Order: sequence, then structure tokens, then C-alpha cells
Amino acid sequence: MGLRERHESPQNQSPDIADKEIVNGSYVEKVDSVEAQFNNDPIIDKRVTRKFDKHIVPWLFGLWLLAFIDRSNIGNARLDGLTTDLKLTGNKYNIALTIFYVPYICVDLPANWAVKAVGAGFWLPGLIVAWGIVGMCIGFVKSYAGLLATRFFLGLCEGGLLGGMIIYLAMFYRRHQLMYRIGLFYCAAPLSGAFGGLLATGLAKIDTKNYKGWPFIFFVEGAITVLFGILTMFFLPHTPSQTTFLTEEERHVAVSRMKLDAHGATTTSDVAQERFSWHWVRMAFLNWNTVLLSLNFFAIITPIYSFSLFLPTIISTLGYTAVTAQLFTVPPNMAGFFTVLIAAHFSDKVKMRGPFMLVGAILGIIGYIMLLTGPTAKVKYGGTFFVAAGIFPCSPLVMGWLANNLAPHYVRATGTGLQILFANCAAFIATFTYLQADAPDYITGHAINAGMLVFSLLLTVINLLYIRQENGKRARGERDDRLTEGDAGMLGHRHPNFRYTL
Repeated sequence: MGLRERHESPQNQSPDIADKEIVNGSYVEKVDSVEAQFNNDPIIDKRVTRKFDKHIVPWLFGLWLLAFIDRSNIGNARLDGLTTDLKLTGNKYNIALTIFYVPYICVDLPANWAVKAVGAGFWLPGLIVAWGIVGMCIGFVKSYAGLLATRFFLGLCEGGLLGGMIIYLAMFYRRHQLMYRIGLFYCAAPLSGAFGGLLATGLAKIDTKNYKGWPFIFFVEGAITVLFGILTMFFLPHTPSQTTFLTEEERHVAVSRMKLDAHGATTTSDVAQERFSWHWVRMAFLNWNTVLLSLNFFAIITPIYSFSLFLPTIISTLGYTAVTAQLFTVPPNMAGFFTVLIAAHFSDKVKMRGPFMLVGAILGIIGYIMLLTGPTAKVKYGGTFFVAAGIFPCSPLVMGWLANNLAPHYVRATGTGLQILFANCAAFIATFTYLQADAPDYITGHAINAGMLVFSLLLTVINLLYIRQENGKRARGERDDRLTEGDAGMLGHRHPNFRYTL
């Protein structure tokens, strides 16, 4: 997908071509020339951004929509007879949910390193094809052991996707353009709950001689996933310098603007030139943002996973039939869909993440209080709207916040991988928050999730205070001594000119 080298003599080259280097088969503008062009032509920059929005974001939206559908459709299948047919007594269903996250967690970090090495345009669609095949196989399962095996391999295939998409977008968009684009694909998570519920309602009515109802949820949704993954491989570029939908001039701007936005965190003009080093790995591990925002994501993802997996069950205990409960999952998830977009848009507009997380956590807490204390089914159902509107925006916000505050690429890849790895350990809590023995009120589950959101509030405040202090020290020149430590190109986000995003 890269641009082929032109074999021209210097005297026959255009001025634009003469000012470029050729790196790995891609033209890379020499820094000084391009920076001048970039600063003088914001129209080209906006055109580049629009093209990225058109040619990249829709594919990532589709990937994440299908990922969440395939991950959580077991909740829909449960209402349509899966637990009865497979004799999932006691906590067997919860164990089947949990085993998904064991390989998912193990592959998060190395999978992020593979994004650039393999090529994101092949790696991300390859993951979706693999898990789509596994998802289809769940429909053929006839035993508890078979369900455990397929759920394990589903987690293995899905593990590298979310972190891979975050660092992939960070290759193309400046730091304060990133949040809205993360929101544009992540809003597919609540939408999957709405779309998946409607789709499952229809598919569960299919009845054949050998399979009845719930297997067709996996057959059809898995097949759609495989086809979409294959299609995506033909359109998703690896890096900005390897795009085929940009002109040469636009490619120059796309590459150079990322270096300008790094504010000293990298000396490389193209992410394709960056090389792996354990120095970057250590830097990611030793950053306070990584620690605090990984803990914060852990707190956020607990209610997100339990909400996605158990919402049909929670609604059914309010007195609704299985079909009605499936349909009633749609409105709360649509509320989450719109609040993700709204929060992401305004977060980029004001270039802040933490304050929006505070609002989201408070909304989620209100929702769980309504679920715990609501006197009627209508009040409790209303609480699900507050939960969805609060928790779903927090997930892209916390990931985008860390991605903004780590640089360059391999530091960001490591930190994001570590954040998602640690956060997904919350799945071992989330999958056991709503036990059948606690039905119909599920007081324990609601209380755990509310407590996690209070923990998120506390961590967000601590991180905001730390960033204000650190940015103040850099502004006053108290970190300038780092420039004398050695190679300034190895400072990454520790560079005195780099400012953390609040």
C-alpha cells in the first residue's frame, strides 16, 4: 500500500520531490521544508483530517461494533435458551463469561507491539476474521466444555483489538483531534447493545431440525464479522506515509504535523521510522499517568462489562418477558451512544479529558442509586439510562487521556497495552457481579459498580492535580535540566516542551 519510489534524476525532479527522503518505500518530507509548508497551509491540514475521517474511522467503527456484538451476544443467547440447552447450572454461565478474558488479557501488550511490525492494515482486520470464525463455532456447541473452549479462543482473537485501534489512530491524528475519533468508533459499543438486541430478537425465532433459536445468533453474526474483516483488509492503510487516498502533498503534511504535535517527544518525522527499544517500555511503565489511568480504567470497565453482559437479565427481572427485555435494552444503549459522541466532541474542543470523566462517573452513580433504591420497575429502568450515559463515555475518555500523555509510538503502545491489560482484569469481578442467587434485586452487583465509580472519581481528581503540578514545573523551566541528561530525542513525553493533557 506504500508509495513506490520514482527513479528520477535530481535535475528532473519537481521541487516537491527534491525536498523528500525515501524511507522504506515511502516518501518522507524533510522536516524543515514540510514544517514551513504545514504552518502556511492549514487548508491542506484540514483536508487531510477529513480524508482520514472518511477512509479510516468508518472501518474502525465497524470493527468495534462487531467486536462488542460478538463478545456480548452470549447475554442475548442466554435469554433464548442457551443455559437450558447446555445445562449451565450454578455459576457455569459466569465462568463461561470469565474465561474469555484470560487470553484477552495475556495478549493485550504484545499485540500492541505487533500493530506496526505486522502492519495495522493487515493486523486489525486479521483479528476480526479470526474471532468471527470462532464466534460462528459457538453456535455448534453442544456442551459446557465446548462453550468454555470457544469462549477462550474468542478472547484470544479479540485481545489485541482495542489497544491496537487506539495507537493506530494516534499515528494519524494530533493529540487533541484524537478523542473525538476514539469516540466515533467507541460509540459502537453502546450501539451494539441496541443493534445486537434487535438482531438477536429476530434470529432467535429461526427454527430448524438440528438447531433452534440461539445458535443462529452466533451463526449469522459470526459470518457478518468474517466478511467485514476480509473487506477491511483492502482499504485500511498501515501508516500516514503509506496511504493511497492522499496526494503527495497531503502525505507530506500528514507525516510532518505529527512530529510538530509531539513538541519534542520524538525527533522522527514518520512513525514508520520509529524502532522498538526497551527504553520506551520502561518509560511507559514508570509514568504516573500510566499507573493512575490504568487503575481508573479498571474502575470504569467493571460496570461497563457487567452492564453489557447482564442488561437483558437485569431488565427481565423487572417483570418483562424475554422478547420485551431484549427490545428494552435498545433505548439505554442509545443513550450511551449519543453521550459518547457528545463527550468526545466537547472533550477535544476544550482539550480536556478529566472533567468529563468526573461528570460521567457522577451520572453512573446516580443510575446505580436508582437501581438500588427505585420503588418501581419504571424508576429502576430509568436508572439504566443514567448508567449507560455515564459509564460509556468514560471508557474512551480514559484511554484517550493516556494516549495523549505518552509519546512516542512505542511508549504509547506499551502504556495503552498495559492500561487495557490491567483494566480487563476487572472482568473477573464484572462477570460475577450479577449472580442468579442475588436475583431479582441484584443489590450486590449494583453496589459493587457504584463503588467502582466512586473509586474512579477519586483517581480522576488525583491525576488532574498531578498533571497541573507537573505542567506548572515544565512551564517554569524546572524540568529543563533533562535536556542535559543525554540524547534529547530519547526523552519522549519527559521533554520539557511536552505538556500533559488535563
